[in-house]
Amino acid sequence: MLQDVLLTKEEIALKNEVRDFVKNEVSADLVKKMDRDEITYPREYVKALGNRNLLGLRFPKKYGGRGLNWTSEIAALEEIGVLGTALGCAFAMPSIVGEALNVFGTEEQKEKFLKPLLKGDLISAEALTEPRGGSDFFGATTTAILKDGYFTVRGQKRFVVAADGADFFVVYCNTNPEGKPHERISLLLIEADRPGVEVKHVYGLLGTRGGGTGRLLFRDVKVPESNLIGGLNQGAHIFNTMMVPERLTSAGASLGIARGPLEVAIRYSNRRKAFGQIIRRFQGVSFKVADAITQLDAARALTHAAGKAVDAGYPTARRLVSEAKKLATDAAWDICNIAMRIVGGIGYTNVFPIEKMVRDARLIQIWTGTNEIMNLLIQHEYFKEVLKDPTPGRMIEEDAQEAHMDDEKVYEDEEMWTKGW
Repeated sequence: MLQDVLLTKEEIALKNEVRDFVKNEVSADLVKKMDRDEITYPREYVKALGNRNLLGLRFPKKYGGRGLNWTSEIAALEEIGVLGTALGCAFAMPSIVGEALNVFGTEEQKEKFLKPLLKGDLISAEALTEPRGGSDFFGATTTAILKDGYFTVRGQKRFVVAADGADFFVVYCNTNPEGKPHERISLLLIEADRPGVEVKHVYGLLGTRGGGTGRLLFRDVKVPESNLIGGLNQGAHIFNTMMVPERLTSAGASLGIARGPLEVAIRYSNRRKAFGQIIRRFQGVSFKVADAITQLDAARALTHAAGKAVDAGYPTARRLVSEAKKLATDAAWDICNIAMRIVGGIGYTNVFPIEKMVRDARLIQIWTGTNEIMNLLIQHEYFKEVLKDPTPGRMIEEDAQEAHMDDEKVYEDEEMWTKGW
């Protein structure tokens, strides 16, 4: 498959290692219990990943990672993604929270939190969204007031995956209410067992169940200044850095979320008969498969390209990451629905896992920045790239037959009237 074309021999070996874990160490019973909300958080699964040294693959070996690149992690994410969004998120969260600790954390924080996180001994969560603000990150109203070496944190966060299950949270707080929006926020590490930390509500979800997603309440929580990640009021810079692993892990896992149901539908269409032949012989089915795999391969190629751009530090990385998140999550949603259409009515039941994956896939277009926000970022970055390119390619405007007709190149409506229109 295209995946292997994009990978080195070492990356293919890692992919196969993760595939073996997914195939042989994750029981169908776990997946079913999580979807029935019989499990609050899959801690044993995370510990099993840690035992196999599969958490935080990109981080230095001295902290428990493998020192690998984004291509490797994306390959792993695709294999994990076939398990659905809850288990995919549990795999990705050490990569997301670990990014903050690895890039901005102190050595003490890395020893105390990053190392056990990558072993699977500690569970982490990111607390970002607030009840009155979804995409309005800089409008955060959770406050953290610093006095005598301690922050006093007051407020609440919602839609926190592992709210019920995590040992510690990284929490974006307003530490400078009078400052400019991008100078208000700081990132604090808050242990779950600190007095005043409360899981106020665990949500009933359409999909992505069993991940302990809930609302957190912080009632005058005392947090030592040593738990500040990065500098005071530097949360905006940290947030922009964190959006890379948030969105790339979403894109990478989406490849597996799409691939799993598509393979179910393909196997079904090769066995199901109608009108005297297997249904894959009908163009109404086979052409859907062609559309789906083309979308998946396109998403896979773009996601790996985005990962390589991040590793190389390319200026276009921010745009490519947004494109990958948008394309891969939209493709997963489309492909899950194509799989259901191929299988037909039985695909709408829980006899097959397609209905679960449809429910799971709906969320990935929303979290880590909605795909509408991705559109906003993509167009902004591309306008900037084109309009400020110091070495542009051929300017083809002059190739038009009547390029010299400057009077016809009207850019403002009022000019038409002043020129005698």
